[in-house]
Amino acid sequence: MDQFIQQFATGLSTGSLYAIIALALVLIYRSTGIVNFAQGEMAMFMTFTAWSVWNWDSNFWLAFFITLIIAAAFGALIELVALRPVESGPVLNPIIVTIGLVLILDSLALRIWQGQPKPFPSPAMFKGAPLSIGPADISRTNVGVFCMSLLIMALIYLFFNKTKVGLAMRATAQDRVAGSLVGIRVGRMLALGWVLSSMVGAVAGMLLAPTLFLSPTMMAGALLFAFAAAVLGGLDSPVGAIVGGLTMGVVQNMAGTYIGSNIDITVAFVVIIAILLVRPRGLFGRKAIQRV
Repeated sequence: MDQFIQQFATGLSTGSLYAIIALALVLIYRSTGIVNFAQGEMAMFMTFTAWSVWNWDSNFWLAFFITLIIAAAFGALIELVALRPVESGPVLNPIIVTIGLVLILDSLALRIWQGQPKPFPSPAMFKGAPLSIGPADISRTNVGVFCMSLLIMALIYLFFNKTKVGLAMRATAQDRVAGSLVGIRVGRMLALGWVLSSMVGAVAGMLLAPTLFLSPTMMAGALLFAFAAAVLGGLDSPVGAIVGGLTMGVVQNMAGTYIGSNIDITVAFVVIIAILLVRPRGLFGRKAIQRV
């Protein structure tokens, strides 16, 4: 039982990272209807940017907030230059663009920072002896990641439900034409969706990097589980992304502990396929209704 509680708690910490990345995927999908296959590479690129800023100043939190500003500009630039020209075209066009961004960002990262894995710093509050919570001993890194993940999720919830801009984004996601008729600047709302997604992805990358070595492929596995989490919860549901992410983290940890250490990726694929077969819109996804 002690081992079960230990693995469950660790799985919640890992799952909170998946939840953040899944949340970024949902933000893009809700605001633009696009599945962003480049989300992991965007997060990776911003994490390398944070590493460069940290090497310049050696202050984690300064690098953290500077990177968030750069990530916001980066997301807006991608939407303006790469996505806006193809948003009104066939649905396949923006998907091809995001896949192209995967290759471009990978190549740029290799060109600028090389392929050698690099250690990434963690804030001082994440260091120290593990915390004992009941029978489980949980590292301060896991506790810190989980708490920061909850904070990010709460801020996004408040933004979408308690601010005029957040409500305008939700209205744009529901119906762009109706939103424009009531005075909402749809283009700005779409750009803001990419800004928020880029910033949230950057946070996920910076939280994940201390437990891994920073490299151009560091987000590949996490992105897979994040996609599974988004599908599990529903691609149009922020709450679903959170629940799906936490669930995937626990499932991954339990599968690795009780079935086999190499089975976790298989579990992710099994979850994606099973959910698509049984409930295509996910656990919290809304049923699409079309007038004919």
